[in-house]
Amino acid sequence: MVTPTKPVIVKKALWVPERQEIIWINCNPQAGSEMRDLHPFLVLSPRSFNDRTSLVIGLPMTTAEYNTDNPFAVAVGNAKSKKPEKTSYVLCHQPKSFDWLSRKASPHPLKRLQDHLFAEVCTRLNQIIQLA
Repeated sequence: MVTPTKPVIVKKALWVPERQEIIWINCNPQAGSEMRDLHPFLVLSPRSFNDRTSLVIGLPMTTAEYNTDNPFAVAVGNAKSKKPEKTSYVLCHQPKSFDWLSRKASPHPLKRLQDHLFAEVCTRLNQIIQLA
């Protein structure tokens, strides 16, 4: 007699944003001079925080050319999405926290910011908020 085996259920690991990762996030609703719509977002908070709270703390990114002279923006290279000929900027003067699960965040094609650029972003942010 053959004993039927129970099917093995394998749970797919839930993606959780990680510090230094670039994700897509919908910034709506917005007010005033805040960014709106879907934008790349540089994650500052660690994965353990993001997983436990469903929140992510980070900085929005844009390809708006007027940021060339913005002292609070860090140029991080060419965009790899709809505008590959444009420069991407991390906006260090707009730290935000979003519920990444509710906003259905997803990985961005840029994947992860290089270490030296992430350090520059953190230095610029610290010049604004002076935490460390």
